[in-house]
This record gives sequence, C-alpha cells and structure tokens, in this order.
Amino acid sequence: MDEIMSNAHPKQLQKSDTEFKIVWQDGHESAFSFRSLRQECPCAVCRDEWTGKPLLDPESVPKDLGVKKAELVGNYAVAFLFSDGHSTGIYSFQALRGLCPCTTCKTRPK
Repeated sequence: MDEIMSNAHPKQLQKSDTEFKIVWQDGHESAFSFRSLRQECPCAVCRDEWTGKPLLDPESVPKDLGVKKAELVGNYAVAFLFSDGHSTGIYSFQALRGLCPCTTCKTRPK
C-alpha cells in the first residue's frame, strides 16, 4: 500500500459534467462521482476534527449533485465548489488515491 500512496500524484485531471477523473503517474485511473466526493468531504463541518468520524449524513447529499468549479490547491490537493454551495473541503491527492472506487482498489488490503 505504501508503494501505491507514493504514486499518489496525478498525471492528468479531468472534470466532466458527471465525474472527476484522475490518471495517476503509475497509469492507474480513478473516476469519482461528484456525489461520492461530497459524501467523503474532509472539512471540519463534515468530519469530526479529532476522530475523523463523518458528521454529514450521506443521504442528505443530492443524487444529482454537480461541481461548478474544481481548483488545484498547491501541488497536493483539489478543492471543489459543489452545486449545493459547499466548498470548504480540500481533497489531498493521497486521500483521493485512497478513496479510489475501482474494484481493484476496493479489494486491496489496507
């Protein structure tokens, strides 16, 4: 897993109307729905700052959620302006690699 996390640097970022896709330096591809990204928001409103426990009810996120804007934060993260107005989460590339929803990543031992 450490080898994968050391490859948590994007080669290419793509935002479409329905998803955010990352092609990583090692060639792996991750495609995130905007709803799933919002449900995993790491900000202090959505997660307890001390425990990391989710505070956001995932079912409260609209199924048709979109992203109005995606911006790089330095060389380490992306910030989104979601269509529900939420914009305080900063998603590090390392965290996004860990959230990859593909079958290979979901079944890999942590």
